[in-house]
Order: sequence, then structure tokens, then C-alpha cells
Amino acid sequence: MIRNGIVGYLLILVGTLVASTSASAHQDPEIAGYIEVDGGRIWYRLNGTRHLGKKPAIIVAHGGPGGTHRSNMPYVALSDSYPVILYDQLGTGNSDRPGKIENWKTERFVDEIDHIRKALGLDQVIMAGHSWGGTVAAEYAVRQPKGLVGAILSSPLLSTPVWNADGATWIKQLPENTQKILRKHADDTTMESAEYSNAVDEFYARHMCRVGRCSDHGYRQGGPAGNDTMYAAMWGPTDFRGIGTLKNYDLTPKLADISVPTLIICGEFDEAAPTSCHRFSKMISKSRVTIIPDAGHATMAADEGLYIQTVRDFLVSLPSH
Repeated sequence: MIRNGIVGYLLILVGTLVASTSASAHQDPEIAGYIEVDGGRIWYRLNGTRHLGKKPAIIVAHGGPGGTHRSNMPYVALSDSYPVILYDQLGTGNSDRPGKIENWKTERFVDEIDHIRKALGLDQVIMAGHSWGGTVAAEYAVRQPKGLVGAILSSPLLSTPVWNADGATWIKQLPENTQKILRKHADDTTMESAEYSNAVDEFYARHMCRVGRCSDHGYRQGGPAGNDTMYAAMWGPTDFRGIGTLKNYDLTPKLADISVPTLIICGEFDEAAPTSCHRFSKMISKSRVTIIPDAGHATMAADEGLYIQTVRDFLVSLPSH
């Protein structure tokens, strides 16, 4: 199907194309629909259609694995200057859920980006992603695809062993009794114990959504469900310790292959610790790091204004701007 010059499976056309010079993260998509990928269809939404072919499109991968596009809604504000595409990976959100574990492979998730580009006719793109989405973005950048002009790695998972070590370091700063409980249940694959669940919540209050510093501004309200089964299988029961199929994941030997300008963003108290983000940055030739003060892993929820302004500053620095 061809509509407004975009090739793809545009199954839903919502409203009229927005012609104003401002954008709201809460606004409906100008175009939404499904794109065929290996294993099924993924759902996407697009804003900033008037910039297509004039500015690189920003494709944003969500976290998880098994999260949804709703966590990346703040990026929609950038559609006042760029085409912005959010999507749900296969198996979660609005996308098809074939339920086949063989689909839950990093390479296949990264391949989805090429399917999006082909379906929408995107010659130039900026790849972004938060947490596990940062993995997808970095893996795509490592491939050095034609037309990639920049990468945004937001609180990225680039090495599970490093992530686990950072989590262990943060745990050592918790009250001693909380540390004991987390050590006691270190190998648990569930959170059925009340004391364990409470201890995990205490960690999250410091390093995920910091108390008093975290609001998603209603972006998830009414949104599609994620896939907890995918998350547990690929990662594990808690954010701070990967024990699933990604337990040995490590992209650091390939980070030097990222040749485009790269922005790494993380929170001051992020599970993707600032010390590690700075270390990763040194492995990428054209990279910079921004730390969001007093933020945990949910950096956009902690300070959306600073986060988006940081991204805007990076975008205008790109040679293609």
C-alpha cells in the first residue's frame, strides 16, 4: 500500500497530518500500522511525517525485553523537527505474539530495524533505544548500515557481566539487612518471598524510579501490555541481575565498530552505572556521555525536560542536520 509517499503496511491512519511547529509527547500518531518482520508483524507509530525525506528519521527501541513503546513516548516531542517512529518488538505490546521462544534472539530483534526502514522507505535514520532498547540500537550501529547518521544509547545494556557487577556495587550501598536478604535470594528465579520482594522494591526506589523523582506523566495509561514471560526468559526476575538467556551477553568487543556520532545517557544512580557508561564511551570514537542528576534507570521519567533537551542538542550537532 502507498499512502502519503510511504510504502508499508499502513493499516491505521489516525487523524490528519499535523502541520504545527510544536509537538506533544501525548499526541496521537499521524500514521500507525503493522510491518511484516521475520516471525510475524510488528506495530509502529509515526509522527513528524512532514519531515520525511528532509530529516533523518528517529527510530526508538523500547526496553525489556518485553517492554512496549509507551516507555519512549517523550521522544514524540521531537517530531516538531524530525520523523519519529516508536514500535513494539515482536512478541509484546501491540505487535503479534506468536509465542515462539526461537524468536527471542538479539539478532532477530535487530533485524526488525531493517524491516522498518524498508517498509517506510527511510534512507537516513538515527537509531535510539533505552535499556534493552539500547542493546538493539548499539547492535544495529555495530553493523554500520548505510544511512545511519547517529545513535542514542539510553541507559544501555551493553554487557550483562558489567551490568551485574554494577548491580552488586549498588547493593553494597543498601542497608545491611536489605543486602543480606538480596544475597540470600540471589539465585531465586521468582519473587514469591515477601521479604525478597520488599528488598527488591527498596533497590528500585534508589536505582529505578527514585522516590519523589519519577513520573511517566500518564504515558503508559491505557497502553498495551508487555510480555513478562519474555522478560523472565531473556533476563530474569529482577532488573539488577541478568540470569536468563542474556546472562553472558557482551557487546564491548565490538563497540569500536560504531562509527557514527553516539550519545550515551544515563542517570546518576542508574542500573546502567555512570562509571560503566563512561567506560563504554571510551570504546566508541565519536561519543559523548550525559548524566541525568538524581535519576535512576528511568531517566526520562526523572527529568523529561533535561533528557529531551540533551537529545535535541545532540541532534543539531550531527553532520546531517
